Amino acid sequence: MLTVTVALGERSYPIHIGNELTARSDLIIAHLAQPRVAVVTNPVVGELYLDRLSGALEKAGVAVVPIILPDGESHKTWQTLNLVFDRLLEQRCERKTTLIALGGGVIGDITGFAAAVYLRGVPFIQVPTTLLAQVDSSVGGKTGINHPMGKNMIGAFYQPRLVLADTDTLQSLPDRELAAGLAEVIKYGLIRDVDFLSWLEANMDKLVARDAQALAYAVRRSCEVKAQIVSEDERETDVRALLNLGHTFGHAIEAGLGFGTWLHGEAVAAGMVCASRLSERVCGLEASQSKRIASLVAAARLPTTPPKIEADRWLDLMGRDKKVAGGSIRFVLLEAIGRALLQRDIAPDDVLAAIRG
Repeated sequence: MLTVTVALGERSYPIHIGNELTARSDLIIAHLAQPRVAVVTNPVVGELYLDRLSGALEKAGVAVVPIILPDGESHKTWQTLNLVFDRLLEQRCERKTTLIALGGGVIGDITGFAAAVYLRGVPFIQVPTTLLAQVDSSVGGKTGINHPMGKNMIGAFYQPRLVLADTDTLQSLPDRELAAGLAEVIKYGLIRDVDFLSWLEANMDKLVARDAQALAYAVRRSCEVKAQIVSEDERETDVRALLNLGHTFGHAIEAGLGFGTWLHGEAVAAGMVCASRLSERVCGLEASQSKRIASLVAAARLPTTPPKIEADRWLDLMGRDKKVAGGSIRFVLLEAIGRALLQRDIAPDDVLAAIRG
């Protein structure tokens, strides 16, 4: 087991990375305020891992309240959030009852948001079971739900007490879900770590083939980069915004097509290619580096071309993005691989040209 720490003073927490961790009740019990938890999951993940996690906790004397939510991004809504509150209230869960998110990014975001507002705040723990959740959404305290007009527009910054990333769960992922997680892994190399990007180029075939050692290293290095950035800028006032490379385009794709049509990582992958082309036009990114990015995205079995959305619709959706400031869209772009920056006041014609390729 490897451990990465998110350094936030008295709210610091560990990210444990390793195999068979969903059965390690000792790692969870160390962070409980009382021997009672509510485990939030969906039917797909629950069938695979709920008994393992719950059984280990119950054997150690912890009472478990299971909460099963519908599966998929399209269910990341107020209605689903209320299902969590209904169950917590029915079971008379208290302020010391810890919520445990067992699943991917949707479950993690909903559970974290529920924990942030139920009884004005209860503890929660992340047990991510997808690659995307292990390397990105479970770390850093971003929680929330979608609105029909935009992704993750309603939520809160609320840090977990612990992240438990069991890399065994990655072996059960559908190929499409695994690839979606690789998009966020690639992002870390692009914004801050050229050596990691080179490692990804050399090892992408191993990652796609689910080589356990390669996946463990990719999760660890991704978490190290994100933990460092979150420690520097927890609430995204500055450097943390760089983690959104490709996301302005990607969130527009998700909202424009309907949430769940493209997976988040698929939309971000095409968004990063668009961002690299925009970087060529306005930041001087070399065309060879932009092609290098597209090649790596393709090697991860991810889309390099965005879907067809009307030009006005693209601009309208991006204009609703959370990173808009003073009415101006802020894009995360690249001066070079490993050197990201925020850029605003970009001409719409340049944005649309980057989308068209």
